[in-house]
Amino acid sequence: MRGLVLAVIALFLLSGDTGFHVPQLLRNAAQASNPAALLWSATVQKSELAEQGLVTYAADNDSTYWLHRLVKIGNADAAWVLYERAPPDVDSSRLMRLAAMGNVPDAQLAYAMSVEDPELRETWLLKSARQDYVPAQAALADWYLLQQQPENARPWLEKTADLDAQSAFKYGRLLWESGEHAAGKRYLEKAAEQGHEMAASLTSMIARYHPRTFSQITPRQWPQNKRCLQRIQIFATSLSTLQRADALYRRFQLDKRLDPLPICMQPPVWLQNDQLKCDENWKRSGRLGCDIRPLSSAAKTRDFTHAVIVANQGTANTHNGVMYLDISDAYSVFVHELAHFSGFADEYPLTTSAAKRYCGREDIPNLVFDGTLTYQPVSRVAQWQELGSAGVWHAKTCESIGVNAYKPSRQVTFLEHHDSGVIPASYLRLWKAQLEDVSSHRPVYLNLFQSFHQGKQTASADEWLKRYEAYRNVSDEGAGEGDSRVTP
Repeated sequence: MRGLVLAVIALFLLSGDTGFHVPQLLRNAAQASNPAALLWSATVQKSELAEQGLVTYAADNDSTYWLHRLVKIGNADAAWVLYERAPPDVDSSRLMRLAAMGNVPDAQLAYAMSVEDPELRETWLLKSARQDYVPAQAALADWYLLQQQPENARPWLEKTADLDAQSAFKYGRLLWESGEHAAGKRYLEKAAEQGHEMAASLTSMIARYHPRTFSQITPRQWPQNKRCLQRIQIFATSLSTLQRADALYRRFQLDKRLDPLPICMQPPVWLQNDQLKCDENWKRSGRLGCDIRPLSSAAKTRDFTHAVIVANQGTANTHNGVMYLDISDAYSVFVHELAHFSGFADEYPLTTSAAKRYCGREDIPNLVFDGTLTYQPVSRVAQWQELGSAGVWHAKTCESIGVNAYKPSRQVTFLEHHDSGVIPASYLRLWKAQLEDVSSHRPVYLNLFQSFHQGKQTASADEWLKRYEAYRNVSDEGAGEGDSRVTP
C-alpha cells in the first residue's frame, strides 16, 4: 500500500510539472527502481515506447493497478496479460476480446477458438495467422482440414511443416494425397524421424505396398491349408485408408475366435485415388457406398467372393458381398459387418424402414419371430438346439414396428453392441453352418450383376448373373433377371 501511495504522489507531482517532456521522462525511467509513474506520465503524452515499457514492467512485477489503468486507455497487451492471469471463476472474456481487437495474436487465437460461428472463427484465425503466429497457423490449417478444404490448409501447413512433427505429418499426407508422392514421402519421413508414430506407420505402408490400377492387380494364391468358402479381398482407396485396411487384415489373421470359420482374406490392395468412385451418402442412402463395377476385373483376377472397401468417411454397411468401412471403423465393426456377409441380422433396434425389410424373413440365421402356434420358422429353432443353444431370448431388432423377434442367446452379443458384445460359441457354430450352406451366400457376383444391370450394361450383367448362379449351383434353366433371388 505504501508503494502505491508513493506512486500516486509521484504521478501527481510529475503531471503538474510541464518541464518533464517525454525524452526526459524516458531517461529518468530508465534509471529509476520503480519507473511506473514516469512511464505513465509519458504514456498519457502518447508515447508508444513508454506505454509498451509500462506493460512490460507491470507484467514482470504483477502490478494489476497499472495493467488496469492501461486497459482503460485501450491497451490490448495489458488486457491479454490480465486475461491470462484471471482466476478460473472470473469472466474475463471482455479482456480477451479487447486484446484480440488490439491485434494481439495470442488473444486472436483464443478468441477464435471460443466462438461457435464458423465464419467468425475463420476470420480471427486468419487475423492471428497473418501475424506469423505459428500456433494460429497450425490451428488454421487444422480448421481447413476439418472443413474438408485441403487446398486452403496447404499454404499454412507449408509454413509450419518444418517446425514440428505434427505439421510435417499433416503436410506430408496432404502432399501424398495430392499426387506429390516424393515430397509427401519426404515430409512423412521427417515427421517419423521426430518420433511421430502415425507418420512412421504410413512410411512403413509406403515401403510395403504400392498404389495400383485395377489392370495392375495380379493373381494371388489362396491358402491351401484351409477351406476358403468365403474369400475376402480388402481394398484401400488412399494412403490413410491403407493403414486401416492393413490393421484390419493383421487383426483378422490373429483372431483365434474366428479360426474355426472357413473364411480367408488376402492382404489389402492399395488402389490409386481415381480407381473407385465413392461417396459417404451414396445415392442418397445416408451410407457409404461406391460404384463397384471397376471391381469386376479384380474379382476375376483374384477369384474373391467378397470385397471390403475402406474409404475415408461414411457409415459402415454391408450389401450383397461388399462391405464398406471408413477410416475410423474399429476391428470390432469389421467383425460385426463380417457376420452380415453370412446373413446375420443386427440385434439392436432397427429403423422402421429396415425392420419392415428384415422382420419376418425366414433366412436370418440368428432370429426367429412369433408364428401362429410357435416360433417362425420352427426349423431355425431346431437348428439352434442342435448347435447347442440353451433357449430362445428376446431380441430388440424389430421393436420399431412392434414385432417380437428372438435370438439364440441371453447375452448381449456382438450383433447388438459391436464393441462390447460377445460372440457366443453357439453363434460361431451357427456362423460356420451358414458358411457351409453355399446356397445361402450372397457373393460379390450378385452385387456386380445388379450394378451392371442398373447401368444398362447387359452383357456384363449377364456374365455376372451366370457366375452367381454357377456359384450357388443353380441351373441356368428357369433362372433369369426376374428371379426373386437376384432382383436388381
